[in-house]
Amino acid sequence: MHLLVATSNPHKTAEFARILGSRFAISDLRSLSSAAEVEETGASFEENATLKAFAASERTQALVVADDSGLEVDALRGAPGVRSARYAGPNATDEANVAKLLGELSRARDSSRNARFRCALVLAQRGIIIQTFAAEVRGTVSREARGDAGFGYDPIFVPEGFQQTFAEIGSALKDKMSHRGRAIAFLQKHLNGEPSQR
Repeated sequence: MHLLVATSNPHKTAEFARILGSRFAISDLRSLSSAAEVEETGASFEENATLKAFAASERTQALVVADDSGLEVDALRGAPGVRSARYAGPNATDEANVAKLLGELSRARDSSRNARFRCALVLAQRGIIIQTFAAEVRGTVSREARGDAGFGYDPIFVPEGFQQTFAEIGSALKDKMSHRGRAIAFLQKHLNGEPSQR
């Protein structure tokens, strides 16, 4: 089954391919000559994922899945939230976003560093939205970046029940427990015709 992921981020594409396995032929926006990244103007992860899924699905016959994910920190009233990818500016690197967030939390006590990663996935085809899937994982923000695996805020997010960051635990474990991993598992059940949570 062919599934186009509405992203140009190779890390996200690889994550989908790892979790979904060989039954699915995964491609992304880099395979479409006419598709560009959609401006994320939505007020929620689901709205942004819907914008991306709709736009990409109008440019291909393939089944399309779009993701919008982000980190919400309690001490920052839910920031960076939907602005997670551009927290330090329009074309910010992962390192710049992490540095800005750590700077803003530099005086925060450990009890104020609670956070959650949230993910919304939207499945679409030919301009029609088919299904939405959502998941989250709770944890805390570490005081410094740790680990070499992963991307985005993975080096500073410590999931509940762990001492290591997502960037330290490795992709195999992260794929099973992360916000995106859980949402992709719901998507996979749906595509396999099994009951799935939304």
